[in-house]
Amino acid sequence: MKQRLSSEFIYQIFALLIAVIVVHAIYVGAIRPAANAQLEREAALLAAGEDVIAERSLVVVVRDFEQEACFILLIWALAIMAYKARHNAREGAILEEPLLDIPEGTSLLPQDAREYSRSLEALPQAQQDLLLPRTLLSALQRFATTGNIQAVSDTVREQCDVEADRLDSEMSMVRYIAWAIPSIGFIGTVRGIGDALGQAYKAVEGDISGVTASLGVAFNSTFVALVLSIIIMFCLHQLQQSQERLVLNCQRYADRRLLRFLVAR
Repeated sequence: MKQRLSSEFIYQIFALLIAVIVVHAIYVGAIRPAANAQLEREAALLAAGEDVIAERSLVVVVRDFEQEACFILLIWALAIMAYKARHNAREGAILEEPLLDIPEGTSLLPQDAREYSRSLEALPQAQQDLLLPRTLLSALQRFATTGNIQAVSDTVREQCDVEADRLDSEMSMVRYIAWAIPSIGFIGTVRGIGDALGQAYKAVEGDISGVTASLGVAFNSTFVALVLSIIIMFCLHQLQQSQERLVLNCQRYADRRLLRFLVAR
């Protein structure tokens, strides 16, 4: 378990670095040059006295630093959720395997629990660390010790509850990112409005181009941040739903494949 947490932490660090490098390269190489070229073209037409209808193209909407930071956080959050979804899929795949081969109609006594535990202890370490094998092994050990079916049921429920709490706590970073993105968008809004107010004297003189450009920064950053936060929250909701379904399926597996065969002393 500690090894998995360590590898997950390293994965998150590298995912953040890769997101920063890729997004910044795209912005420097494509988005900002295209947006600046479009804005300069419009400014030249205005200076020539021609009527210009400003095009709010995608590159202009996302060109500022706040939007770049939002995209970096989006990719990082999606990478974290992809890692957890992959692990969740591994947990779900083992539900299809016959970890406990108890014939129908068999009565499992406390002295038999050790025999069925051997098949779980023989699994590779990576599989033993998964929720279902851990839960079944703990349940069999508790049954061998106490011979009490209610104690076994409580053990299964406690293991699943602890896993559910752990999965929920591990999503704290994604929740923080989902909160941080709108906050960054709001920073862009404040910056844009501040720049607009700083150029108010030009608007009084009849030149409103600087004010409108600054207001564009404010509204664009808010718009992009809200859209990206909606995407993250949707993916987060789907992942949490999948994790909750996994925990419930593990409880059902233990009920169908183990608990109903137990016979107390």
